[in-house]
Amino acid sequence: MSSENLELTIGWLYPKLMSTYGDRGNVITIERRALWRGYNARVIAIDQKATAADIKSVDIIVGGGAQDRQQEIVMRDLQGAKADAMGEKIENGTPGVFTCGSPQLLGKYYEPALGQRIQGLGILDLVSVHPGENTKRCIGNLVVEVTAPRLEEELQAMTGTKPYLVGFENHGGRTQLGKVEALGRVVYGLGNNGEDGTEGAFYQNAIATYSHGPLLPKNPFVADWLIQTALRLKYQEAITLSALDDNLALQARGAMLKRLKVTLPTTTAQVEKKLEWQG
Repeated sequence: MSSENLELTIGWLYPKLMSTYGDRGNVITIERRALWRGYNARVIAIDQKATAADIKSVDIIVGGGAQDRQQEIVMRDLQGAKADAMGEKIENGTPGVFTCGSPQLLGKYYEPALGQRIQGLGILDLVSVHPGENTKRCIGNLVVEVTAPRLEEELQAMTGTKPYLVGFENHGGRTQLGKVEALGRVVYGLGNNGEDGTEGAFYQNAIATYSHGPLLPKNPFVADWLIQTALRLKYQEAITLSALDDNLALQARGAMLKRLKVTLPTTTAQVEKKLEWQG
């Protein structure tokens, strides 16, 4: 099947309310990397005007961060049939990346520093609580070793190396995981709560993370995993993506890791350096 006959619909959750810290870059990265390979890609807004049918039509879901007030608006809108459609999509394996406020939206509840507890969709078994206005925020660069077994295996199959994520976190809420696996282990930074060494969550094909930056331009192999997973699910074929020139992204990753004095395992570093020189 020719790539020009394949198309993807990217659902962007509440773009006017949940695009803090450059998270729109995740949408742009997925769209461009699909288009560069000849796939037809379009972006639709999943917002107050969207319907349950709109949610059911998407192949990839992207959600960003938000301030507490905006997050409350979103959580109160995404109810009823729209909430059911979102839950159905994630349970059925629709891939997505959800940053900062979005995992809290998918979790059981979020308790802001001020105001009442906000109920989430309960799709992810996690809770998030802001300890209070005078509590220091979790902010700074973030490096994460992906440890969710299936995701780690699939990313390694795509890249030939153990996956590490580079990002930036800025959150007041602390997240505690229930019976959901962590996305990864914190190598540098604070992650979910600054205490247990976990970062994010992984469920079905949904990636939840506190990593802004935005995440995908710094880690383009994750965008490729989302695209490939979505195409395989939609067309029920063993689709493999063609390679792109990620030399600049690899150089940026290398520069950040050097700045943070983070040393990756020898095999991982060698593979990334080889890919960088190949361009």
